[in-house]
Formats: sequence, structure tokens, C-alpha cells
Amino acid sequence: MSKKRERELPEALDLPPVGADSHAHLDGRDFDVDEVLARALACGVRTVGNVFLGPEAYREGRGLFEGHPDVFFLLGVHPHDAAKMTEDDLAGMREAFTADTRLRAVGEIGLDYYYDFSPREDQQRWFRRQLSLARELDQRVVIHCRDAEDDCLAILDSMGFGGRPLLWHCFGLGPDWARLIVERGWHISVPGTVTYARSLDLREAVKIIPSDRLLLETDCPYLSPEPWRGKRNEPALLGFTAREIALLRGEDVRELWQRCGDNAREFFGLV
Repeated sequence: MSKKRERELPEALDLPPVGADSHAHLDGRDFDVDEVLARALACGVRTVGNVFLGPEAYREGRGLFEGHPDVFFLLGVHPHDAAKMTEDDLAGMREAFTADTRLRAVGEIGLDYYYDFSPREDQQRWFRRQLSLARELDQRVVIHCRDAEDDCLAILDSMGFGGRPLLWHCFGLGPDWARLIVERGWHISVPGTVTYARSLDLREAVKIIPSDRLLLETDCPYLSPEPWRGKRNEPALLGFTAREIALLRGEDVRELWQRCGDNAREFFGLV
């Protein structure tokens, strides 16, 4: 009988505690937040952005992080939920951002034509309304876009978001789209899918993203990097994504780890 191959442990990467997971979903996912964040710090992840998918999720989940000052918050209504979004939701977001300085971006918001869980006209309408709210509040924006790149970019351009602080979350496209994003002054966050051999476009794109525009994310509990693909993702595994990007770019992983962490803290106004 062949011996089952053991997965490499993230602690073995021996990364310093300066990393940042710019996009995680730790609320309401059966995570033990204290244990997950302790593992993350042991694996070099100091800063974590938790994404609340709507004002109700924010109200119910923000207390999970009271003892963790290095966790910051994002809040937005996902395009999947656009069909049931209301004016009360928008008002709830406005109230939350006004009251809580841990909220650092409106997101993740955007368009998703892959699943089409909400009609496209609803997605576009509430995307625009949330972008307007972000401008009103002078807040950063974090974008979710899947199979809707042309419409998403057209809306952002029409609303004058070029040059505004914007992060393209869970980027999985090729170099041409990376250039379109970067030339508008925006940032790009790369998930664990960059470690997958078939992510050919993404693996080429990370080679040309400017070093000061590059962030890392888990999007946990989804998209675990190799060698943990197929298992539940969490911030402790972020180092494998950093190592793969460093290899693709021909850079030192510890230097990239520090730089991407600093980029996240600077983008979200945490320094």
C-alpha cells in the first residue's frame, strides 16, 4: 500500500508576521475566529480584512472580532443578492460606515454574470448605487467581477472611478486586463488560484502587475492554494500564494510578503 503524501505545513514557510490577507470571509462560516487568527499570525499573517456581505451580516458578525484589532472590515451587498437589496440596506451601510472606523471599504460589490443569481439589471442598478455611496463617504471600493468585465469597467469609467482607490478582488484574468486595471490607478488582489497549473492567464498576469499595486488574499473559505487545494481555506495558507507569485516574478518571497502586506495596509488606510 502506498503511503499517503503529507501536505506541506504553512508554518514551514517561516514567513515574518508582516503579511496581510486583504479579503477573507470568517464570519458565519463555522470558523473558530480566535483559533484561525492565531494560526494566521503563527504563519506570518498579521492583518486580515473580513468581508461582511450586507448590513445584517455586519451587525451579527462584527462582535466576533472585538479582541482582534488587526482585523479590519469591508461591507457591501454582493451582486448575487442584488435582487433583494433595498433602500434600507443602503441606509444601513451608510450608518455603519459613519459609526465604525474599522470599516475601510465598500465591497465586495460589482457584477456576476457567471451565476446570474440576480437579474443583470438589478446587479447594475445596485452596483451603481453602492458606488455612489462610496463616493459620498469618500471610501475605497473592492470589486467582485465574474464574466462581466466589459460592463463592470464601463460602469466604473462612466462614473469617473479612474484614479480613485479601488481594488479588483480575486483577480483571475490575463495580462491585458491587468494593464487595463493598473492604467486606471487601481490595485489588484491575487488569490490562491495562481498556484493552479491551469491558471495560465493569471500566472502570466502576476508577472507584470506593478509591485506597488499587488495585494494577496485567500477569499477563504474558498480557493485554497496548492498544496491545500480541496481543503477549507484560511488566512494561515496565504503564504503558499505568496511563494508561487514570488517564483513567477523571480523575486524573494520574504520581500514580496512584506511589500504586499504593506500595500494592503496602505491601501486600506491602516498606516
